Amino acid sequence: MVQFASPSRSHSPSGVSSDGEPRRTKKSKSKDGSNKKKRTIADEGHGDAAKTNGNNGARQVAERRSSMSKPARDFRDQPEPTPKKKKRKTSASSATAPEASIAPTAEEAGESSTRSPSPVIDFDGLSRPSRGTRERLDESPEQKELRMVKMKGAVRTLLECIGEDPDREGLLATPERYAKAMLFLTKGYQENVRDIVNGAIFQEGHNEMVIVKDIEVFSMCEHHLVPFTGKMHIGYIPSNAVIGISKLPRIAELFARRLQIQERLTKEVAHAIMEVLKPQGVAVVMESSHLCMVMRGVEKTTTTTITSCVLGCFERKEKTRNEFLSLIGVNRR
Repeated sequence: MVQFASPSRSHSPSGVSSDGEPRRTKKSKSKDGSNKKKRTIADEGHGDAAKTNGNNGARQVAERRSSMSKPARDFRDQPEPTPKKKKRKTSASSATAPEASIAPTAEEAGESSTRSPSPVIDFDGLSRPSRGTRERLDESPEQKELRMVKMKGAVRTLLECIGEDPDREGLLATPERYAKAMLFLTKGYQENVRDIVNGAIFQEGHNEMVIVKDIEVFSMCEHHLVPFTGKMHIGYIPSNAVIGISKLPRIAELFARRLQIQERLTKEVAHAIMEVLKPQGVAVVMESSHLCMVMRGVEKTTTTTITSCVLGCFERKEKTRNEFLSLIGVNRR
């Protein structure tokens, strides 16, 4: 008698027989007698794809973890790149390698005549040299006397234009006095950064912060030709070489004795120190009062203008920058 398969068996749950007993899955035996599951070519392909996807996923997770581990902070505070391992060099090149890594000596810094990459220092140390600056620097005694005559005539004209009598007793010597005073207030145009430093760079192996604060600064506003005065704070972190501490106020004085604006003065001092010393970083903060907005214009007598310029590690590292600001007292105000 022919028996037909019961339709209920095809609809029974997987792993359970029609009589309620659990099914047993048969495993194919290999020739060596070990039990292994059959793997088709398609299964191997799916396995390779899964492995590849798994590797990509792990790589993406690793990338996400490394990016998530960095907290959100100032975009300028980037971590310093990991130094690459240098390849081994020959004996001749290895002998010269330590000399190249050493910071320039005072003689090398003083005798270098290459054009500076800094936009504020020319190859001979003059800042923004122009035709008039060169003429004043290289003028003869006859040309110097002619310059004084021209300036005294210009001041006399100004006195006449404002309604004064330049021939009265109190103003007879005023044109000459003003001309001499203006030449003194702008003497920084004919000074040289190299001469100011004068080789005072010393190899001391020092790598901690150096600060000279409360440097008195007097300069002339180029917009109205009236003074602005204040204090400048200069800090740097050496790269083994240090500069004589008196040179920092002298560099500030060099750039202040020109027609200036405070923003440019702050930047020029920072770039000059960075160029002549090549430290790890330089920070300059200046706070001053401008008579052009005290004696005239808005006439606000209690205002103070603060400008800053940070280079190198002071720009990259927030902690270093905050330490400098804390030591000069800016953060406590």
